[in-house]
Amino acid sequence: MKPGPAGPRAHGEEATVSALITRSSTVDGILRRSAARYRDRTALVFAGRTWSFAELDEAVTRVTAYLLDLGLTKGERVAALGRNSDGYLIGFLACARAGLVHVPLNYNLLGGELGYLLADSGSRALLVDPALERSLAGVDEAVLAGVEHRVPLRDADGSVVEIATAAGELPEVGVEVADTDLAQLLYTSGTTSSPKGAMMSHKALVHEYLSCIVDLDLTAEDHPLHVMPLYHSAQMHVFLLPWLAVGATSTVLEVPDPGEVMRRIEQDGHRAFFAAPTLWVAMTNHADFEGRDLSGLRKAYYGASIMPGPTLRTLLAKAPDCGFYNCFGQSEIAPLACVLRPEDHAQRPDSAGKPVLFVQTRVVDGAGADVPVGESGEILYRSPQLCDGYWGNEEASAEAFSDGWFHSGDLVRMDEEGYVFVVDRIKDVINTGGVLVASRQVEDAIYTHPAVAEVAVVGIPDEKWVEAVAAFVVRKGEVDEAGIVEHVRGQLAAFKVPKRVTFVEDLPRNASGKILKRELRDG
Repeated sequence: MKPGPAGPRAHGEEATVSALITRSSTVDGILRRSAARYRDRTALVFAGRTWSFAELDEAVTRVTAYLLDLGLTKGERVAALGRNSDGYLIGFLACARAGLVHVPLNYNLLGGELGYLLADSGSRALLVDPALERSLAGVDEAVLAGVEHRVPLRDADGSVVEIATAAGELPEVGVEVADTDLAQLLYTSGTTSSPKGAMMSHKALVHEYLSCIVDLDLTAEDHPLHVMPLYHSAQMHVFLLPWLAVGATSTVLEVPDPGEVMRRIEQDGHRAFFAAPTLWVAMTNHADFEGRDLSGLRKAYYGASIMPGPTLRTLLAKAPDCGFYNCFGQSEIAPLACVLRPEDHAQRPDSAGKPVLFVQTRVVDGAGADVPVGESGEILYRSPQLCDGYWGNEEASAEAFSDGWFHSGDLVRMDEEGYVFVVDRIKDVINTGGVLVASRQVEDAIYTHPAVAEVAVVGIPDEKWVEAVAAFVVRKGEVDEAGIVEHVRGQLAAFKVPKRVTFVEDLPRNASGKILKRELRDG
């Protein structure tokens, strides 16, 4: 049985619940307070549409009432499949206000992959870009039948944007939401082919927003530009929501085009911007880079991997008054855990920084003992930002939270001043272009080819993607690299398809027969 909200309240519990609501700070409360403080200030700009904080707040109320009128009730799941838009943000905030659990879906996934997430989450409704409806073609009909309502996010009659801009009296919304209620299921890739849904409460997200505001120096004057996917927790929860909390005017672009990003930074005067290192690399390699004036940037953020040294130096020369921040974490911690601040980049450019405001860390060995300074071990967390466990997976939840700490699966070392340096990932996950790919899932797809005897998939350094999916294959029949790539492309999203296929006679193993993937990476 999937865990869900508490059942019907016993008689006499209403006063206790009301007291809890009074003391709660929810994702919805972030917007309500900002709307009261910054009423007529511009909150959001997207594709020619501009929303003040008050207009955004009213829009969310209208969409909240619409979702409740569909018959959706507190605690039920609502999936979202869309590219960046004002409708996507409004849909998320409306779910939060209605007490519904938002389930963001990667818009690059194919039918079967989407079907798993819809079925596992038990989503009753789907907010979807009309242009992405075709991605549902391969979803099992029985799964789609369980999704009772499909609501377009934009560009269609009855869309979230159309509902948000409707005229008439503002509807009443009477749902009580506490900060202990779930706000999102963030599905994260692991060592198996089945993603796990990290259960994120309002409390976890709001604590993380404050960590971001403090440790990333977010202010109302930043005029940030948002281009990375909003389905990903970094863009939504490290940047967009915290900047809404402090009253900044946020501009959202649908796709992260490097040429358009540079044009916007120069012409619109954006002072702050976040991107995965792959996009920063693409910007420095773009034909327009030399001709663009990026000197107005004051805060530049990156995450998911270390910025290549030559790229960082090129960017610093282009924007000499800009401070760079390296953001490190994972979905289960909402997702920011550590930050390397601008003043630390010169001395420790390869560090992930120090833990943020609401995060406590330890580095331990396999037996759970603290390792000496400078030695490698798994980084563990204690934090109110952490998830409540994994949706419907008590075994994985218990394993992750054993011994009173959250076990991250990341292998790090820490220096004498508390700076974290990422060594490797204990969990066998490839971070390609800022998106996590489970190597086991790619291996399973390759194994279905009749000419494959064995396969190991690892991440290898790549100039464009920082880490690329690479497959090492032992053949038992006739197949070439193109054959393997086409075979995988028919089963998985494009970003999971191997960028390189190497054929080998044998895979390296240790005495117990375990494949030594480190040898393949270092090859």
